[in-house]
Amino acid sequence: MNISFFFEVLIGGLLSGVMYALVAIGFVLIYKASGVFNFAQGAMVFFAALTCVGIMDKFGLSLWLAIPATMVAMIILGLAIERVVLRPLVNQPEIALFMATIGLAFFIEGLAQLLWGSQVHKLELPIEDVPLQYLLDNFNIIVSQFDVIAAAICGVMVIVLALLFAKTKVGRALRAVADDHQAALAVGIPLQRIWAVLWAVAGLVAMVAGLLWGARNGVQFALTFIALKALPVLILGGFTSVPGAIVGGLIIGASEKLAEVYIGPLVGGGIEGWFPYVLALLFLLVRPEGLFGEKIIRRI
Repeated sequence: MNISFFFEVLIGGLLSGVMYALVAIGFVLIYKASGVFNFAQGAMVFFAALTCVGIMDKFGLSLWLAIPATMVAMIILGLAIERVVLRPLVNQPEIALFMATIGLAFFIEGLAQLLWGSQVHKLELPIEDVPLQYLLDNFNIIVSQFDVIAAAICGVMVIVLALLFAKTKVGRALRAVADDHQAALAVGIPLQRIWAVLWAVAGLVAMVAGLLWGARNGVQFALTFIALKALPVLILGGFTSVPGAIVGGLIIGASEKLAEVYIGPLVGGGIEGWFPYVLALLFLLVRPEGLFGEKIIRRI
């Protein structure tokens, strides 16, 4: 086995895994604080990427002006979702909230295409997709510079979110709401305001993920399916854990690339698309709550 090629595949998978983790964190933020599995997160990723290129094409703005405008749009979208969809459904069954986010996903997808069109767009970020010269010269390993920088951006985003949760007053309130809604209300924490902040942050996370994945794969409807790749990440890491999303993303990213290269020729092509779900299914049999998830004990 060629060791250089093995590490080339492994590193490429890990870098993709960091980007999967960023999408998964959008799910974790909403689920941890409100108990809502936001099926619309993939649509928000698509909306962010299409809005950015739409603003540039329609108004002739540069990327550096379009990104702040997209940021404002995603914050408004997150706040609107919390106010119009989540708040009226407080204390309703979880299945009602889940079904609402499914409907929301179709609405956001349609709204994005209504505003900016449905054609495929090319999004160019100021990051060259060329081999990282240091690894190529010293280790004969080909790794995309774009993937490395994108993973670094995702890593910075994760660190910022971790500091937000750990060091700020809003973060402490978010953790209190996540632990017990009623207790948080009892001590004066404004639940609806915290949820609004959380949805706004989820919108920003979706924007970063949308720009990076849009630059990598093109801005198209298929971006909505990136969220589906986050599901195995959540199953492995746990639905309530930011560190779990990171670890789960790394595992899924690395395993799918290695499986495609080393198992794919034995079983046929396309294994990269379904192998993460098989891995997640097997993991469910061993540890249903995920690596970092909280065990739920129900008395009957």
